[in-house]
Amino acid sequence: MISAEVKAKLLQSLSIHQTSAQWRAVSGGCINQSYRLSAATGDFFIKFNHADKIEMFEAELEGLQALRQSQAIRVPEPLTSGCDEQYAWLVCEYIELHGRNDSQAQARLGQQLAAMHRSTQSGFGWHRDNCIGSTPQINHRQAHWADFFCQSRLADQLQRLQRFPWSRDLLRKGEQVLPVFHAMLENHTPLPSLLHGDLWAGNYAVDERAQPVIFDPAVYFGDRETDLAMTELFGGFSTDFYQSYQESWPLDEGYRVRKYGYQLYHILNHANLFGSGYASQASNLMDRILTA
Repeated sequence: MISAEVKAKLLQSLSIHQTSAQWRAVSGGCINQSYRLSAATGDFFIKFNHADKIEMFEAELEGLQALRQSQAIRVPEPLTSGCDEQYAWLVCEYIELHGRNDSQAQARLGQQLAAMHRSTQSGFGWHRDNCIGSTPQINHRQAHWADFFCQSRLADQLQRLQRFPWSRDLLRKGEQVLPVFHAMLENHTPLPSLLHGDLWAGNYAVDERAQPVIFDPAVYFGDRETDLAMTELFGGFSTDFYQSYQESWPLDEGYRVRKYGYQLYHILNHANLFGSGYASQASNLMDRILTA
């Protein structure tokens, strides 16, 4: 529970008088404490974490700004981040979110995501590192996609797994997968697209006008297929979404195999965050790559 003293500091930074402020705990992911702050000047969504997470929130703020600059999909406006000795916080506009299963909304999301992916830069990565969940995500820019993804995504997650005794068999198989998947990507030359980076169903909803809203990003520039692969991993996206995306910007045949490597990144991250329950799924994805 966030203390009244910390809340008072944040209100002061926002120039909000305490007597007009109403706090209500809301859902905001599994790693933060989140609140809806209602005041005379409007409503705000605020996430708190330990003070040492300030760089995570600063990077998220910049990521939300980058997604908004594409002007493709609605993204909560990030307002400020800060910290004191105990807590770090991120303040965004509050959006009333609703269910996401309407076929028209899913189709709009597919079209808008394809438009967002047309925002590009030179090279793969980003100007700063950020986080995927609470795991540091390395974004050092590289010219070649195969090098970037295999080094800064797969190899980095495998290295983080070395601290777990249960990971030995998975690490041995991972050593076989890295050169095989690198070879798969060598002749694949995607544009460096602006990516959400963590696009599962929990990071998408619709607003009061049934317009898609995406949030909690792990932004970088990379192969657009990685966002699509993530949407397939845990479900929650309809055929309307995929059909609309394909009509806007079709994927080529190679995606059906490459997606296993892109999904492997997220499953390895889940194994690092939540434990050995994800080892079997990671191993199965590795087998699909090795036998493709």
